[in-house]
Amino acid sequence: MDWTQKILEGDLRTVARMIRDIDDGLPEARAILKELFPHTGRAYVIGVTGSPGVGKSTLVDRMIQNLRARGKTVGVLAVDPTSPFSGGAILGDRIRMQRHSTDEGVFIRSMATRGHFGGLTPSTRGAIAVLDAMGKDYILVETVGVGQDEIEIVRAAHTTLIVLIPGMGDDIQAIKAGILEAGDVFVINKADREGAQKTRQELLTMIEMDKDRKTKGGWKPTIFMAEALKNQGVEDLMAGIEEHRAFLLKKDPHYLAEFQYYRARMELFDLVKQDVIGAIMEQLTQSGKWDEFVQDLVQKKTDPYSLSEEIIDRYLKDCRIPQ
Repeated sequence: MDWTQKILEGDLRTVARMIRDIDDGLPEARAILKELFPHTGRAYVIGVTGSPGVGKSTLVDRMIQNLRARGKTVGVLAVDPTSPFSGGAILGDRIRMQRHSTDEGVFIRSMATRGHFGGLTPSTRGAIAVLDAMGKDYILVETVGVGQDEIEIVRAAHTTLIVLIPGMGDDIQAIKAGILEAGDVFVINKADREGAQKTRQELLTMIEMDKDRKTKGGWKPTIFMAEALKNQGVEDLMAGIEEHRAFLLKKDPHYLAEFQYYRARMELFDLVKQDVIGAIMEQLTQSGKWDEFVQDLVQKKTDPYSLSEEIIDRYLKDCRIPQ
């Protein structure tokens, strides 16, 4: 039986190997992804992002518990920092979710950033497609937690959940990074700490100031208080996520169509960018031209702008750099 059929039937070992091959960039994996694509689009993807230490992994663990209690199957992609020794993921997130490892309705996979910024990995979308094709009802994607600028998740998830805690300056960081535009649902975790209500009030103020969403008739972000460690507030949070799902899928067909177009557009853009850069860099490095170009820069024989234009002209003859 081929891999595609095994994945569609939910074979866990094949799914695990497939995600590993996607992460390693094997061409065989891309061929299978092409076959799986018509079988995707059924799972609901929830992105979970926020600064380090806000309790994302504990919250995801509770979200899994809630979904399983409702009889839903769950796939989890936990994007972890890269080990400086092995190059693989530091499996902190999987350790926190260990109690679900024997549940056949839950599939958890840690993925290494491998130096990629933005909260996800270049192979995250492929892994989401695999979990979608295998029949998972919900897919939870937890970003690496490197800062408040991890908005790549917006391109991959239906609902983006921003996790904050009191006392870390997240209210100021949110304004600086424009994270309000990225979040569909906010949760203030560790809400028993001092300053929780202050953080909530400042978030509310920011949401009320966001005139663009009101003008376009878009979703108004909701805020929830939770203590994930004690499993408090998680049920209300999940109800809020379902409310956003209902809005996205039922309430406004135009909004859904716009969302699907934007998501597909960004997915194609990212893939083309990745493939084009990869193809050009492979030719440059194999021919030895890359080292020559770098040496020319070091010796001030030319400038990086001229070199970039030369590379584009040589390898993408139909493209032109805007002047």
